[in-house]
Amino acid sequence: MKSIHRRRLGAGLALAATALATAAAAAEPSLAGTWTLTAADRLAPDGARRRDYGEHPKGRLIIDAQGRYSLQIFNGDRPRVASGDKATSTPEEFAAAALGSSTHYGTVAVDQAAHVLVFRIVGASFRNWEGTEQRRKYILTADSLSYQVPTPRPDGSIPISEWRRER
Repeated sequence: MKSIHRRRLGAGLALAATALATAAAAAEPSLAGTWTLTAADRLAPDGARRRDYGEHPKGRLIIDAQGRYSLQIFNGDRPRVASGDKATSTPEEFAAAALGSSTHYGTVAVDQAAHVLVFRIVGASFRNWEGTEQRRKYILTADSLSYQVPTPRPDGSIPISEWRRER
């Protein structure tokens, strides 16, 4: 008889835990919306946080209800092309343009068990990212989203992006 009660108790606890997890997941705000970049930084191995896209980064992240997204990040201080024609840019101007921007699009989903965003990248300004999946730990509130890239760069720094929801 004790065995039956234990099984019922165990099943009841499992059902309660599932209900709590479902309620917690339902309480998390939606990713869908338009987001404006507030910080594009990198966390150095020594713990210092430094700007990654200049002092005035610009960016937009748009996520629709189906999880399709488009993301753009720009160094707001990148130089203009002196000639006014990008086809005649100098190598330095091309480098500043390439290193001063990060854009990609595809789909994004939430892996609630691991608490990570899963970006499935279809197209990107950095071609090596196309067709890849990137998993990023995140913090989401009603008005803010932040995440960090899990794999450090060759210098050991970790990129961090912070966004504010547009209303």
